[in-house]
Amino acid sequence: MHTSSHTVLYDPDGLIEADLPLDREPYESLVKAVLAWTDEATLAERDYEQIALQLTGHARAVASDVRRRADQLPKSSGPRALADVVLREAEGRLSAPIEGTVHCVQNRARLVRALYERLDRLEAALTADRTAPPVG
Repeated sequence: MHTSSHTVLYDPDGLIEADLPLDREPYESLVKAVLAWTDEATLAERDYEQIALQLTGHARAVASDVRRRADQLPKSSGPRALADVVLREAEGRLSAPIEGTVHCVQNRARLVRALYERLDRLEAALTADRTAPPVG
């Protein structure tokens, strides 16, 4: 008889992770360091690939948060429309293959930075929306 101590959860909408905060600080530090690079020959190609993979995974997580926050705003709101544009661009950039180059890693870092900027603006818009007096 085989018993497992693991439980498989079905969560296609990502609701379980929606309430988990992103580990933002280390990725912001990584983005800052990557964008400061000026020398192409600093790391091996496989190291660049690994950093790009890390940034790609984190960009996907931040993009999910951006989508969840944007979906809380009215469809006609400006911040939601801008989030949709940023998310479409992110989807296109994330679909590009990873290369072991400084250029690729820096592009992924710029994407993470742009997604965090949009997330912060959405948070501000949601806060303003919640604290605004009712119209009528």
